[in-house]
Amino acid sequence: MIRVVLPAHLKNLAHVSGEVRLEVPGPATQRLILDTLEARYPMLLGTIRDRHSGKRRAFVRFYACEQDLSNDSPDEPLPEEVIAGKEPFIILGAMAGG
Repeated sequence: MIRVVLPAHLKNLAHVSGEVRLEVPGPATQRLILDTLEARYPMLLGTIRDRHSGKRRAFVRFYACEQDLSNDSPDEPLPEEVIAGKEPFIILGAMAGG
């Protein structure tokens, strides 16, 4: 079971509270987690990544095990701690400006 932490505005949009737990078929990657998340919560389509290109939105970041995974390949396997459910996959809205 993969644990996913969403930012507050996406939790509100998806009508969830706390962590989202996903059963991900196959090897856990960013792409597979996001595919599963969007299939379960279709209202999130286009909020985390572009609907057409599949690329991460500019102000969305991905973290796990205290590491920024945002620029990693979306098909790279996630850390074992995330796959085992010990650590969450965190989706975070980045801030910009001064």
